[in-house]
Order: sequence, then C-alpha cells, then structure tokens
Amino acid sequence: MSVTDCLGHLDALVACDTQNPPRNIDGDSAIFAYCSEVVGSSFEIRTWDHGDGHVSWYAVRGKPRLLFNVHLDTVPIGDGWSSDPHRLRVEGGRAYGRGACDIKGAAAALLTLAGQGADNLALLFTSDEEGAGGCCVARFLQSGEAEPFGQVVVAEPTSCLAVLGHRGYLSVKAWFQGTPGHSSEARALRENANHQLARWASRALALAESRRSSAGDPGSCLNIGRIEGGTKSNVIAGSAFVHWSARLRPGESNEAFLADIRACVDEDARVNWDVPFRGEPLPAAGQSDCEARAWCASRQLEMGEPVDFWTEASLFSAAGLPAAVLGPGHIAQAHQTDEWVELAQLRQALDLYGKLVKADD
Repeated sequence: MSVTDCLGHLDALVACDTQNPPRNIDGDSAIFAYCSEVVGSSFEIRTWDHGDGHVSWYAVRGKPRLLFNVHLDTVPIGDGWSSDPHRLRVEGGRAYGRGACDIKGAAAALLTLAGQGADNLALLFTSDEEGAGGCCVARFLQSGEAEPFGQVVVAEPTSCLAVLGHRGYLSVKAWFQGTPGHSSEARALRENANHQLARWASRALALAESRRSSAGDPGSCLNIGRIEGGTKSNVIAGSAFVHWSARLRPGESNEAFLADIRACVDEDARVNWDVPFRGEPLPAAGQSDCEARAWCASRQLEMGEPVDFWTEASLFSAAGLPAAVLGPGHIAQAHQTDEWVELAQLRQALDLYGKLVKADD
C-alpha cells in the first residue's frame, strides 16, 4: 500500500498546532475540518466540544465492530528543533514533525484507509490525552456510543506490535498539617509536619519495596518527586507538601494501592489528599486480556511485551471493552526534539490497519 497519500495527510495534520498545553483547540479547529473533508459525506460524523480544548471527533461508515482511537494533541514543541516542527520534513526514510510519531502518523494512516473506501470503519480522534484532566474518551464511553464495538485499537507507537498490557499512572499530592512552635518543645517529634511526612514516606517506600517479586522487578514504581515543608531549622514545621506518583502493573488497582499508601500515615496525622490524575493499567483491575489476545491471534497480529508508558486503552478496558495498543513508531521517538517516524513503519501500519478493517467486514 502506497505511503504517498499517508504522508500528504500527515503533512496537513502536523501543520495544525495542537500543543497540549495550552490546548488551544475547539470543535471548529482546522484539524477536525480537515479530517471531515478527507473521510467525506459517506461517513456519519459527530463532533463533541466539551470546552477548554476537550474535543472528540467521531466518524463511522457501515457497521464496524472495531473502533480505532487516536489522540491528535501533542506535547509542547520545546527548543532545539533543526527545522520547523509544524512543517513535515521527509528525509532519510523518516518523517519529522511534532506529533509525527505520537500519534498523528497513525491518524494519517487511518485517514488514508477512509479515503480508499473501507466499507466498515470507525474513528475516534480526541484532543486531550497529553495534558492533565483528559475527559474525551471517558465521556465517549459514558455516552453509550461504544456499545456496538467488540474491540478497540488505540494507535500509540508500538513499532506496529500489538501490545495488550501496560502500567498505569497515578499522580497524587498530599499536604501534612503540623502545629508550629519552637523546636525545643518535645512535641516536635510527633507534631512536626515534616516528621509526619518523613514517617509516611518511609512506610510508603517499604510498602512499594514489598511488592517486588525479585531484585530485578521494579514493583509498583513509587516515585516521590517533590517535597516542600517548614521555614527554619529551629521552628516546628506547620505544613509539608509531597507530590508522588506510581506506575502499577497490568491488572493492579490504583484505588486499592492509594488506600494502602494513605494507610501509611500516622494515626493522628492531619493530611489532605488530591489526585490530579489516575490512569488504570492495561488490562484494568478486574479485567483480563483474554478476549483481546484471542482477537489478535485470530488476525495473526505479532504481539509485543507489555510497555511502561500509559495509554487510554486502559479506559476502554475498565469499561469492559477489549483493547490493544498498536501503532507506527517507537515511544523513544515521541516527546523529543526533531520527533520522527520511519516511513517503513507508516507503510506497515497502513497494511496492518487495512487487514484489520478487511477482517472486520
């Protein structure tokens, strides 16, 4: 299958500024108008603008049982590019541009299939995966629109291997409250917010360590990324702040892990918790990859090992929909200066997606 049309679509998609943040995009943005023009009037097209840059574009033709999901937002451009990041550059067997790998290359491949007349095809393109507070996929699932589908392919970069497992991502902030005073008071040992945070951190790290099955097993990947607290060495700290994250293994529960971590605080500690983001692993807790694995096997897809990065496939899994992650490019090429995707990977994705759509007919 020729990659020429795919590169034409990728050129148009990369030219659209969809950086997230700031997520300056709405339902009337050029990128959605372009997608609608490409698929044409034979598709039923709906656009949901949830506000603040949260947009879902949904196109369906026929009665497909397979849904393809792609996010069109990208990380910010950053400095150091050797060419215009919003102008596709094809050189040395690679296509360069912000989003070329993550994951506008996959979107371009799917638009190519739509333009070539696939009878049964369903595309869900969203705009809020890269930044905090994404809601597009969750609201799509809540709407009931996903009910006709028996399988979802989330087109993140996997080197065109079907991936059925990945870690979750849990981001948590906590504020410990102490009682300020002079450091000579013995009560500082218990009432200093920094001390409370330190005791919690020691227990939380021990808990994460206990979940390792071997020396080479990272377990729950708990990371304490930021700590702030107190004013002076001779003042009992009245408050302390910590921002931590965890990446749980396939099948584990963010909710259960968070409950265990919260139980690590002192019984009399005063703590306020906030969870800016929680993304379940794939498969989500209580779910299995059996159906997705059987689907991949029946279509002779080459399967890859579980990956460490999070995807919205877990949202579909949590809703009971079998999901696989399958897309062109490698995660190492994403989120970097001079982001790129191999042309050979685009050709392979075109071929794989075409076979999946044909098998769905």
